Amino acid sequence: MPRLSEVAVGDQLPALSVPLTRADLVRYAGASGDFNPIHWNERFATEVGLPDVIAHGMLTMALAGRLVTEWTGDPGAVRHYGVRFTRPVVVPDDGTGALVEVTGKIAKKNDEDGTVKVSITARSADQGVLGGASATVRLPA
Repeated sequence: MPRLSEVAVGDQLPALSVPLTRADLVRYAGASGDFNPIHWNERFATEVGLPDVIAHGMLTMALAGRLVTEWTGDPGAVRHYGVRFTRPVVVPDDGTGALVEVTGKIAKKNDEDGTVKVSITARSADQGVLGGASATVRLPA
């Protein structure tokens, strides 16, 4: 885990790239209990106005959170985490699926309470998929 004294505002976290396939969506549906057909049935997804099957929003949120927990090495260090969903991650049935690319940087540092705020960016198909994503993390002195 990085130490508070070792980080500065503007520091970048190691980037994370995660491929998602339709099989991943089926596994997530089983784990979460969210079997909404927009996450596995292309015909249904397009009938309701989506471009194709889309990843679960909470799966996308979890991938962005993983960036922070992998950086800290301790999920318990995260004190606050929030996002806004701005665009869905479209997952085509083409053998490749979608790539979710997540980056983060230190936006604020609070020496008094030992926390840093990490601003997170998540993109897929060259478009942002989360807005206002950030995590507050407590680091050891």
